[in-house]
Amino acid sequence: MNKNINKVIYCKKCAYPSSSAVPLAFGEDGICSGCKTSSQSRGIDWESRRKEFERLIEEYRNKDGSGYDCIIPVSGGKDSYFQIHLIKKIYNLNPLLVTYNGNNYTPTGMKNLINMRNVFGVDHIFFTPSVDTLKKLNRLGMRIMGRVNWHYAAGIFTYPIRVAVETMTPLMIWGEHGFMDLGGMHSYDDFVEFTYRFRHEHALGGYEWFDFLKLAPKFDEKLTKQELISLMYPSDQEIAKAGVRGIYISNYFQWDANVHGPMMVKKYGFKVSEEPFERTYRLMSNLDDMHENGIHDYMKFVKFGYGRATDHTSKDIRSGIMTRQEAIEIVKKMDCIKSKDLRRWLDYVGWTEKEFDRVADTFRDPRVWWIKNGEWWKDNVWGKPSSYGKVNLSPAMQEKYRQNKKAV
Repeated sequence: MNKNINKVIYCKKCAYPSSSAVPLAFGEDGICSGCKTSSQSRGIDWESRRKEFERLIEEYRNKDGSGYDCIIPVSGGKDSYFQIHLIKKIYNLNPLLVTYNGNNYTPTGMKNLINMRNVFGVDHIFFTPSVDTLKKLNRLGMRIMGRVNWHYAAGIFTYPIRVAVETMTPLMIWGEHGFMDLGGMHSYDDFVEFTYRFRHEHALGGYEWFDFLKLAPKFDEKLTKQELISLMYPSDQEIAKAGVRGIYISNYFQWDANVHGPMMVKKYGFKVSEEPFERTYRLMSNLDDMHENGIHDYMKFVKFGYGRATDHTSKDIRSGIMTRQEAIEIVKKMDCIKSKDLRRWLDYVGWTEKEFDRVADTFRDPRVWWIKNGEWWKDNVWGKPSSYGKVNLSPAMQEKYRQNKKAV
């Protein structure tokens, strides 16, 4: 056993493990930073924050009508609807909507996107990279970092900023800070704003377009610089000239998807998924990308030992609408599912399932996984270790996992 490998622990309040992909810390009481930040939100004077938001947006309102008041990066999901509802309908700003299309919309997600254009009456840039390029980035993302949708995060957190610079529209409106919401990366008192550092180190996992360009030949992919223009972040000088600033609505208004989602259904005809997801019980999330709740999230389970069901149940525990035991039962059933959208992805990129499994196994976190009798094992939030399928690694690569864990 390698004594330098940390044992995974689970939050005593929610379902999160210490192996979380989102930065997470635990107090001596065994409660995670995400739960503590969530508790903080209930003691905030949201009325005073609303007034601060109103003061802030007035600074950026385009007084002579010669440009847009702000830019809202949108996918067409429930959060996008709420952002536009607040900015356009409540505060009468004229936003420019910007979408990076990863080419994975569900049928319901595309209906919501089209409906969004119609019901809000705002200008919208819908950018789709070359599908051939997207296929290359899917394969490369999987091989380089076990992340089929890396390009999607890169596009979401790059292309709208490029548009802000090109149109000289300084104010960008984001919804919630996901890492703060899930893991408590920041305090609500920080009033954190969007930064290149967050984008690069966390949202993109430390990789940039030029890394993919450099590594492509290693994996027999032909990729050119021109194919990656949409993922090239503006320079500091360009950002400063345009005065680009990204704020999060969740710092000024109490953010609760369980409240906002039904509101958007009632007010604007937002549609929930027409069929249940396999890896989560929520029907409103990630309709813009069929693989976010599916095989992309399955890779999170493969790497870190948990998935979307843990994310969603932990949020609902913190909101007080689910008990931890109820959450554990959902996690037990859903987190480990290898979802059927994998078939679509394999056909899309031209891989076999055997090739996918072989690459996937190389990204397992040795803090989480160990090998016994040719199968993968890990500890679980319900306190009992379980096996999760056969090992697809060479004998040499298996050694670090054999040294990792005590006999079960």
